[in-house]
Amino acid sequence: MPNTNKTALERAFDLARSGECISVNALIKRLDREGYWGGQIEGPQLKKQLTQLIEQAKDAYAHRP
Repeated sequence: MPNTNKTALERAFDLARSGECISVNALIKRLDREGYWGGQIEGPQLKKQLTQLIEQAKDAYAHRP
């Protein structure tokens, strides 16, 4: 059951920043598992933004002591 206080798009950005997803496809699958509609995550610009956030999160976690 999704957190009703967040939209799928808001949750997508949270997940992208969290470091819990390794790709946009993994993020979409996670949204679906959480009860959101991952199909809302579409369009090249949105996917580019999410990919950049995922990569930043990977870099941040890779450099943690």
